[in-house]
Amino acid sequence: MAAVRWKSTLYPSEQFVEACGAIVFDNSTKPRRILLLHYGAEDEWLLPKGRRNCNESRKAAAIREVREETGYAIQLRPVTMATRAPSDLESADVTDVPRTYDSLTEPFMLDVRDLGKGKGVKLVWWFIAELDGIAGEGEPQFRPKFFPCDKALERLTFQKDRDVLAKALELIEEAASEH
Repeated sequence: MAAVRWKSTLYPSEQFVEACGAIVFDNSTKPRRILLLHYGAEDEWLLPKGRRNCNESRKAAAIREVREETGYAIQLRPVTMATRAPSDLESADVTDVPRTYDSLTEPFMLDVRDLGKGKGVKLVWWFIAELDGIAGEGEPQFRPKFFPCDKALERLTFQKDRDVLAKALELIEEAASEH
């Protein structure tokens, strides 16, 4: 039997859960603002995300979770970014290296969370989105609020969320500088 060339961990379906979320930009104001959630029970400021349902695409899950938690409708925002995924125009055997593509609505970040004590992992796929109106009431345990970008970075409770937001801001600022 051949040795494995890379570190690998297998998780059966009961040992992983996928979640999807979005960095939501309100571009109707100057400066642009970011949507955060206040979770009152723990006094935490978070980015909107939640579990992907069976048979649901990651993109649809991100859109649904933001709507459910915040009451806001969103649309995924196309961005220019590097990815190792090949484009649909490339051959199947294209080299597995990062390449930059325009107008992608793919996840820009993946957070792999070890749930500890044999509970497996949570995979959180992050998208960039724009506010697209009000869709109804959000979940009662959350209070959505928009902040200027710099204040949103300061307000988030967890460093990993700040890192995700910082990468989204980097991608958005690169796009703005190109136009």
